[in-house]
Amino acid sequence: MTKLLAPIAKRIPHSLINHNDERIDNYYWMRDDKRQDKEILAHLTAENDYCNATLAPQEVLKNELFEELKARITKDDNTVPVKDGNYWYHSEISGAEEHSRYYRADDSAGKNKQLLLDVNVLSAAHDHFELGDMSISPSDEFLSYSSDLDGRRIYSIFFKNLTTAELITDTLINTEGQIVWSNDNKTVFYVKKDTQTLLGTQVFRHVIGTSQDDDVMVYEEADHSFYMSLSKSRDESLIFINLEATEASDTWFIDANEPDSEFNQLIDCLGSEYDDELEGELESNLENQELDGEAFEEEFDEEDDFVGHEYSVDKLGDTFYIVSNDNAKNFKVMTATKDTIYDVSQWETLIAHRDDVLIEDLELFNDYLIVVEREMGQIRFVIHPKNGDSYPINFDDPCYYACLADNPEPNSSNARIYYSSLTTPGSLFEVDLATIERTLLKSQKVLGDFNRDNYASQRIFVTSRDNTQIPVSLVYNKALFKQDGTNPLLQYGYGAYGLTIDPSFSPHTLSLLDRGFVYAISHIRGSEMLGRAWYENGKKAHKQNTFNDFIDVSKSLVSQKYAHPAKLFASGGSAGGLLMGAVINQAPELYRGVGAHVPFVDALTTMLDETIPLTTNEYDEWGNPNELAAYEAIKAYSPMDNVATQDYPNLLVTTGLHDSQVQYFEPMKWVAKLREFKTNDNLLVFKTDMESGHAGASGRFKSLEEKALEMAFFISLAD
Repeated sequence: MTKLLAPIAKRIPHSLINHNDERIDNYYWMRDDKRQDKEILAHLTAENDYCNATLAPQEVLKNELFEELKARITKDDNTVPVKDGNYWYHSEISGAEEHSRYYRADDSAGKNKQLLLDVNVLSAAHDHFELGDMSISPSDEFLSYSSDLDGRRIYSIFFKNLTTAELITDTLINTEGQIVWSNDNKTVFYVKKDTQTLLGTQVFRHVIGTSQDDDVMVYEEADHSFYMSLSKSRDESLIFINLEATEASDTWFIDANEPDSEFNQLIDCLGSEYDDELEGELESNLENQELDGEAFEEEFDEEDDFVGHEYSVDKLGDTFYIVSNDNAKNFKVMTATKDTIYDVSQWETLIAHRDDVLIEDLELFNDYLIVVEREMGQIRFVIHPKNGDSYPINFDDPCYYACLADNPEPNSSNARIYYSSLTTPGSLFEVDLATIERTLLKSQKVLGDFNRDNYASQRIFVTSRDNTQIPVSLVYNKALFKQDGTNPLLQYGYGAYGLTIDPSFSPHTLSLLDRGFVYAISHIRGSEMLGRAWYENGKKAHKQNTFNDFIDVSKSLVSQKYAHPAKLFASGGSAGGLLMGAVINQAPELYRGVGAHVPFVDALTTMLDETIPLTTNEYDEWGNPNELAAYEAIKAYSPMDNVATQDYPNLLVTTGLHDSQVQYFEPMKWVAKLREFKTNDNLLVFKTDMESGHAGASGRFKSLEEKALEMAFFISLAD
């Protein structure tokens, strides 16, 4: 039988010189957004053909898994109606439909049900269709919705007259996909997107019935380290422009009743005050010759003493509520009035900072405040009545996920929360805020023979090489798990941006568990699982902790006999794909197989190129490699820069041609270099979805194909 030959990319040495350090990149030619280039498309097609041919022996299993995953999904389903103003809103999906239909009605029973939007109709003529934001005007007369047709997250916004059911001619292109209505029911605000950098830096005002060419720019942000979004205060009196960088926030506002007014800054940014303090102390020390400038900057980089003001703000009635990190690493809740909101020193503390509790979110009601907190990795809700002592809502599972659901009515005395654990399907509860009595509104249906009692979950802690306790969430089929070192195990990780991957139920994972796999989530540093310090110790100069944690968890899972030493698998996507790239460079012998999806693997070269979408937003996460210390730190772990002449585990790499977050050429280059350097015959396959972006395929069934592909890859290797 003729051996399949992998595509071998041509090598064109390209010199990259920074800080007097030269790197030679043989695959630099693949870059620069060549999505229409015939040679690029031919190579990606050849990789897809090779992947399909190489994995052909797994095709029967993949199809079996796909049918399993699909069979667990309720074909006819609907969301629980939620009241917002004069109407109750819900969505429905039926049969083989990939997308939902959205409705409103006069009551929760569906009286006078009106179809607002059928996404199946909208998507019918497109290979890829992603619905963005939907919004109803204050008068309930107009609907706005946005869509992305290629996965680049560049949205067009459309408007519909709900009285006549006709589309309005207004179309807003090249946007972030979100609008906010002013209270006059005819003026909207949106963020325009730069189609090259994919940054939203400008806010425009649009009047219904006019051309986009006539729209007025009302705000422009020159600092490209900020992400921009829009929102409306809880009492709908203010429209906010929210600016969020990794280490700083800023908010601008107008009166929602005066859309033609000028946006003003809501709070004097503490970040600038800290910067001034740092600069002043630096100048003072230089004058006194106590420290040279570079040594001083290194000292404060290590101590992280000077950071910007991170906060979120909302308003209900006469009171502003601010979640702030001002002298509060894990955040605190402050209040202010319209007269004191501009001056941080006049804010009053409502909920003080605690070293062991992270404040993540809050929801405002007329008579209650719900605060979302995290302690020792576990989420809880704490109810604060306007008059009276606070009390928590507790949960029983050893590890779980919970969040506030849709609660549009601030005058309600009930709140909806969503709850899920590794063994409990997602459940929507309505909670009486006075008694915390819960009423189950809906539980996720899992078709087939699923019985939650057949599965068990655990939360364990693994001691890392620096004696840090790393939380790990585990789930397995009780009948198939013996903790004797015979089970295959899939370890998942992310570890970036402070994003915590909480343990929640996935019906798809059952296909692994019912074949004897253990599934583990490693809550490594870089998330906020154990508070803000957990994040700060996993980014920038401390990024190596993320990789060490994952590797140390892998070793411990084997030594504690959760995993067979030759059947340990790992998976991660995006920044988790960077994690996969780093750990297989640093500890390739640990893993039988690895899945790396839309992986951020060319970290150093990407972070040096400000023309690449989103690069400048990421400096506070990874460091700015234009500075020597950050350059050296990123180079030390960047997967592309550390590919070595060594054996590598079996590797499945996936991406989307239109990815806006991690460009297609990063995994394309990485796979080419791995083919050049790897010294064993383990599988290395690379699949590109030629129609999708960072989030993968659109539609509830089509998106299952990639899951089935990866599962078949791991299961086949475990046999």
